Amino acid sequence: MTHDGPLAPTRSIVLWCPDWPVLAAAREHGIDPSLPIALTEGGAVHSCSAAARRDGVARGLRLREAQFRSPELVVRSYDPVLDVRAFEPIVRQVELTVPGVQVLRPGTIAMRARGPARYYGGEDAAAQALIRTVAGLGVADARVGVADGPFAAEQAARAVPAAERIGIVASGGSAEFLAPRPVGLVVDERTRTLLNRLGVRTLGEFAALPEDDVRRRFGAAGVFAHRRAAGRESNAVAARTPPPEFEVEQHFEPPLDRVDQLAFAFRVRAEEFVDRLRAARLVCTAIRIELDDERGGRSSRSWLHPRWFSAGEVIDRVRWQLQGAGTAETELASPIIAVRVIPERVDSAAHHENGLWGGGPDERVHHALTRVQSMLGHDAVVTPRIGGGRMLAEREVLVPWGDRPPEASDAPWPGQLPALAPASVFRERLPVALLDAVGAAVSIDDRGALSGPPERFAVGASGAPASVRAWAGPWPVVERWWDAERARRVHRFQVVDAAGCAWLLVRDAEGWWAEARYD
Repeated sequence: MTHDGPLAPTRSIVLWCPDWPVLAAAREHGIDPSLPIALTEGGAVHSCSAAARRDGVARGLRLREAQFRSPELVVRSYDPVLDVRAFEPIVRQVELTVPGVQVLRPGTIAMRARGPARYYGGEDAAAQALIRTVAGLGVADARVGVADGPFAAEQAARAVPAAERIGIVASGGSAEFLAPRPVGLVVDERTRTLLNRLGVRTLGEFAALPEDDVRRRFGAAGVFAHRRAAGRESNAVAARTPPPEFEVEQHFEPPLDRVDQLAFAFRVRAEEFVDRLRAARLVCTAIRIELDDERGGRSSRSWLHPRWFSAGEVIDRVRWQLQGAGTAETELASPIIAVRVIPERVDSAAHHENGLWGGGPDERVHHALTRVQSMLGHDAVVTPRIGGGRMLAEREVLVPWGDRPPEASDAPWPGQLPALAPASVFRERLPVALLDAVGAAVSIDDRGALSGPPERFAVGASGAPASVRAWAGPWPVVERWWDAERARRVHRFQVVDAAGCAWLLVRDAEGWWAEARYD
């Protein structure tokens, strides 16, 4: 059978969870979702709560302006991974109510309407079942739209009043329903601007254009948008194949209040977690551990691994997260009722196989460091990384073995020492005496001028002064000039002593200090 035009749109149901990124972040950080909340990305508002919108906060607003409009605004960074992870349990529960679900984006899912409507006795009854399902998972404001095609059904869900919760567009009525809506819903910003200049501002006006003209001017993407605007969307719901279940969870009755007891009790589940991955020819390089206590609190943390997790290493992370700075025999502040391990990053086991002749020195180093870390604790083995900052000692960042290094800051850091950096940086600055020709301490006035040329130089209280062969500076470093209480102003200075060794000095309100040495 052949078709002269596009296929008829599939009757579809769309479940929409308003402000899902905000709700997911509020759950993760223990924030009341009714508060004014904004999630930021790149210094601008990515999404915000209803309370924040009432204060005038909107998507795309700069953070400073958003905080001006809403002084009580709670700000968190937008995390797309959190969106997906938090939505997965909801999708799995919906699949038990209505099979054949397609995730359009975190917070929005679509499904064919025919099967659920027959099973529940109508489209409205199927929509009610979906709302009850997600309400049991804590999503109280979900809305459902039913129409011809997933796009029209999503617009129906977004257009329905909060009090009604369900919007149903009669079969064949999608074009009329979509007609008054803005054309920007189906095209990008550039095309929207062009259509507006041509006098086309609504989906109805766009749908009224001849399809052949749209094809010649805007190509295949324009035709796709044109058919959506006309309620003739040919895209059917593509039901997902549920991913394998690797997550493991264990509940404790009675709750356990000792770290060693809980770690021992969870060992079987940790081995099951690794076995499930091994059966799928996968390894896990990042996990998330969630601990629920008897008081209703939750501790959630992501853990990375330089290679992949074994069962014993999963147990180590559970233990470290529980005990913090304490010991294995430490009693917990609140007994634990559940432990949950969720894989955040998996990879094919083939990518992590040992070479033909074994792993070599890297394998032995990893084994030794992991063994020491297992015995002494998560923070006992660290690796150095270079971070942002103006003073050299501040740029040293110690990262626990296996954790993700901090992202390099792209801030300009005015006053930062340029390359080449000194070879030796003193963790604790050394006191220095810098003297002029008459033996007086060299000082720097408010305009950055020296009281006199340096002639002698000594490191430490008991160091013998040596002559200064060369010097350069000073260079001011000013931090937080806008904050009178936290502002800091120092001067950098370089000297070469009689032995030809170069030093990097710092002058602050307390005197001269050696920050580093050029070996």
